[in-house]
Amino acid sequence: MTEAHGSPLSSGRLPASFLTPGSASFTDFLAAQAAHLLPGERPLPPGPAPVVPHATTIVAMTFAGGVLMAGDRRATMGNVIAHREIEKVFPADEYSCVGIAGTAGLATELVRLFQVELEHYEKIEGALLSLDGKANRLSTMIRGNLGLAMQGLAVVPLFAGFDLDRDIGRIFSYDVTGGRYEERDHHGVGSGSLFARGSLKKRWRPGLDADTAVQVAVEALQDAADDDSATGGTDGYRHIYPVVATVTAEGYQRLPDEQVAVAVGAIRENTRQEESGEGRP
Repeated sequence: MTEAHGSPLSSGRLPASFLTPGSASFTDFLAAQAAHLLPGERPLPPGPAPVVPHATTIVAMTFAGGVLMAGDRRATMGNVIAHREIEKVFPADEYSCVGIAGTAGLATELVRLFQVELEHYEKIEGALLSLDGKANRLSTMIRGNLGLAMQGLAVVPLFAGFDLDRDIGRIFSYDVTGGRYEERDHHGVGSGSLFARGSLKKRWRPGLDADTAVQVAVEALQDAADDDSATGGTDGYRHIYPVVATVTAEGYQRLPDEQVAVAVGAIRENTRQEESGEGRP
């Protein structure tokens, strides 16, 4: 971008708007200074929306000490597997995480903008935004994408975090209009969520420890992959495992693939024992 001679940028100085106290929201600042850079402000050319990669499936649940989120690794483009190792679970900040479902490119960009939003608030205010505040900010950002969603490029994330004020893990879901809904105990989004939620209902229970929660989440994703072609199952040959992350009072932590592989092995062994009748009276 070229700047006119004598403008602040041409002389190496920031414009006055960058130095004027205002909102702690980076998204609001960007909307006022360069709205065209926001994902929802980019107009599409005439005609139907192109076929682009879509991401599914994400599950989240509370456990004793925090909240867990997991996502499969497959992105699809129509009937084609567009990517086998896409990342769908990201840290939003130190004490929260966000999982993406929907249009993969826009969802990833929205997550990056959300990360900057939370970091900007912390730098301006000198304190972390509350978990409810983070959930509300994400709701506003999703609402800003409504125009693209109406044209077939929807983004529907799942948000979770550890509430430092209440000392518990909490989960929030959204719709394409930015509606925010707090979920109790567990939830799932994406094309395979119907099957994943059924699995969570059977396997989740209050007071789960972290290791058991990992097994429950991985099994829910495997159940989804069994019935939904857009959800990728564990691929031991390629060493592709679901992304699993926990958020506790100690912060966000992504589990290493080796730990997830142990959970996958335990599930397979349990299934083998059930099918062979081992352990029955």
